[in-house]
Amino acid sequence: MPDDELTWHLSSYTDSGACVEVARPAGEVLVRDSKRRTGPRISITPGSFADLVDWAKTHQV
Repeated sequence: MPDDELTWHLSSYTDSGACVEVARPAGEVLVRDSKRRTGPRISITPGSFADLVDWAKTHQV
């Protein structure tokens, strides 16, 4: 799906813009670097994304 058809969301915890953005087309979650919006993106399942978010809530990176 082309980027102009996606709605990207930046984390509300970001104050510098240096974070990841996510888009949620049907059946997948797309993740990209907010500093390189035209760069590569990864696709993961909604379940894997939920697991990642749960992990990030309990670990300092």
